[in-house]
Amino acid sequence: MKKIAIISLGCEKNLVDSENILGLLVKNKYEIVNDKESADILIINTCGFIESSKRESIDTILDNIGKKQKVVVTGCLVNRYKEELEKEIPEVDLWIPIREYRNFLKLLSLLDKDLTNYEGLNDNYRLVSTGSYSAYLKIGDGCSNCCTYCAIPLIRGPYVSRPFDSIVSEAKKLANDGYKELIVLEQDTTRYGTDLKEKKTIVDLLKELLKIKGLEYIRLLYLYPDEITYELIDLISKEKRLTPYFDIPIQHSEDKILKAMNRRGDKAYLKELFAKIRNRIPNAILRTTVMVGFPGETNEDFANLLDFVKEIKFDHLGAFKYSKEEGTASYNYPHQVKESTKQKRLDALMELQQGISYEQNKKHIGEVMEGLVVGQDNGYYLLRSYFNAPDDIDGKIYFSSNKALKEGEKVRVLIKESYVYDLYGSEVEK
Repeated sequence: MKKIAIISLGCEKNLVDSENILGLLVKNKYEIVNDKESADILIINTCGFIESSKRESIDTILDNIGKKQKVVVTGCLVNRYKEELEKEIPEVDLWIPIREYRNFLKLLSLLDKDLTNYEGLNDNYRLVSTGSYSAYLKIGDGCSNCCTYCAIPLIRGPYVSRPFDSIVSEAKKLANDGYKELIVLEQDTTRYGTDLKEKKTIVDLLKELLKIKGLEYIRLLYLYPDEITYELIDLISKEKRLTPYFDIPIQHSEDKILKAMNRRGDKAYLKELFAKIRNRIPNAILRTTVMVGFPGETNEDFANLLDFVKEIKFDHLGAFKYSKEEGTASYNYPHQVKESTKQKRLDALMELQQGISYEQNKKHIGEVMEGLVVGQDNGYYLLRSYFNAPDDIDGKIYFSSNKALKEGEKVRVLIKESYVYDLYGSEVEK
């Protein structure tokens, strides 16, 4: 039995692809190993979103070639730059772009003559890698928003919803296998169903998922602002198993910049949306992503962005510098911002957010949070509640307990202390 190891880079959506790869390989009698040095074949699933992720992917490839195992490189970077990569890194044994996932085993057979099954990637043989209690549920692929800075439509193509019944079927299987938490995601989760003949919506999908016994928590990631309907907000407010966690990347607050980014909605709409969510769900967690240094962003634009962040008071905020990406509309925009200015703005924004996060976190002192045990750290257990998503971007919840606990166990924790990002508490006996 041949041994396979995999390195998965990039986002959670890429991780699901890696899990599908692993499942397909296990079905075809490969042994999955964690020690890449002992593997016969090493698969590197790359990211190619922005400059830093491309650099990480290239460095990972270079660190792993020239050894005894065969190296297969796949994923977003390959889909975007396969020809250039083949010329620059000929030591890689096989390149598999995303567009060739339907021929995954057929291509792999070029390295393994024992392969006679030529199946492509699908959702039927997924090997979940996120523990025994929590799993991602990918509901589509690609993106049709065509933001002027973003290469995802170039890499993944336009948005395509996964068939409704296929998603529900996988969710049922995950629940039957003991998974208690599902994290529903795609590049644009709220767009789900708009391209399907039956015109299903994300609300229709959530209602069907809520019928599945055994699921304790369902969380949504990546919600596009102007696709968030009152029907969705209302459903989350009424259903305890739908986590009141709104991950809404806004990228900026200023109308001029949003228009240049080809983002729908404006500052007034964003303010109204966040007010609507908090009015309907007072304990809602608001998370966003903001970009600094987009071409044409002035000092005044940035100052207004800071004022907007002060006003909204996001519970969690991630920020990144604009990355000039080939093939995107903004690549040739005038008034590109200097790298040093981008860094100063990023530092200023994150310093501001530290204070906001601290003030928001203090509001949770005295609250009892319900959630799942997700590990241990420095003598404390770790809790995942409605407060924090599983992607390590949000803060952590540390807590003590008078008894031994297992990962995936449902607990209630009294929050006693708060810090800039993290919360501390103790288990409340049932």
